[in-house]
Amino acid sequence: MLVDEVAATLPAVRGVRDVPGRDDAVALALPGPLAEVAALRTAVAAWVVVHLDVPRPKSFASPEHLRRIVDAVYASLRVAGSSTFRFEAAGADSAVFARLAGLLHEATGLQHDPDAGDLVVRVRRGARRDATPGARGGRAAAREVDPGWDVLVRVGPRPLSARTWRVADFPGAANATIAAAVARLAGLRPQDRVLNLMAGSGTLLVERLLAAPAAAGVGVDLDAAALDAARANLEAARLLARPPRPVLVRADATDADALRAAVTEPLGGAADVVLADPPWGTLHGSHADAPRLHAGLLRAAHAVSAPGARLVVLTHEVKVMERVVRDAADLWVPRSATRVFAKGHHPRIHVLDRR
Repeated sequence: MLVDEVAATLPAVRGVRDVPGRDDAVALALPGPLAEVAALRTAVAAWVVVHLDVPRPKSFASPEHLRRIVDAVYASLRVAGSSTFRFEAAGADSAVFARLAGLLHEATGLQHDPDAGDLVVRVRRGARRDATPGARGGRAAAREVDPGWDVLVRVGPRPLSARTWRVADFPGAANATIAAAVARLAGLRPQDRVLNLMAGSGTLLVERLLAAPAAAGVGVDLDAAALDAARANLEAARLLARPPRPVLVRADATDADALRAAVTEPLGGAADVVLADPPWGTLHGSHADAPRLHAGLLRAAHAVSAPGARLVVLTHEVKVMERVVRDAADLWVPRSATRVFAKGHHPRIHVLDRR
């Protein structure tokens, strides 16, 4: 999904490839302005990567290597200024990194704040490279190749996932990057009437309406405080000032009759896309109640959606969701289930088509 967005957003990019040993990152060469990466919405962060063929970080202090690191820092600063920096690395509190911090301060003027520095400099071992064949005793042998080290400088003082529109945080709010992925998986059609059930502070609704035009947008939640937070975030995203102005409704997203009465008018009919992020018991709801909640969600979403509608559910209740989808086979046809990463958790994004 990120690769598709990169191709659409950064047409000049070259050499998009997987990062060896990682399933959550891609590497690429960007000949255009680095600031263009800020337009990516499904990327958590962007990094300038400097690979150094050295055996240990102590060698970073040599002039040729330090210059490359400093250049990467300035490339980030040209996108968004920072006044402090910090290291993310094993041994970041060692004498080696203390010396490197002093050298970066001298070269850039940035202050080293090991706990809360804005500009992040991450240091890690490079990816293991293929061993080089050699000869020993008449037989082919492998020569071990030192992978060196990668120095990654984050582009900007905040991750790309830290949206400026999030002025009202709310416990348990969805990660905005994952919400952007939900929007893309749902399909971005300008004629869609979009319904966000269990909307919370509005993350899914905001990201969908920012991604592409829609015919209508409605958010539903039973918690008045959540709707207040959603309203503030929609306003900060400047979505309340332009048509179609999204509408927020207080209703039970598992009560089909009440939901139909509440959303049909503001939607202008039935929903073409239904998005949902059910609570999963840490801050809202409970694991014990998850089966009832998910089953009710699927029934209610079917009741208020148009033939051929798409339902996209972001859920941490993996086993529960699989079970209720099987039980609701007369209502929804599963299209895909995408595993995502969220601060140590691995929720799924389920895409379902209405029968």
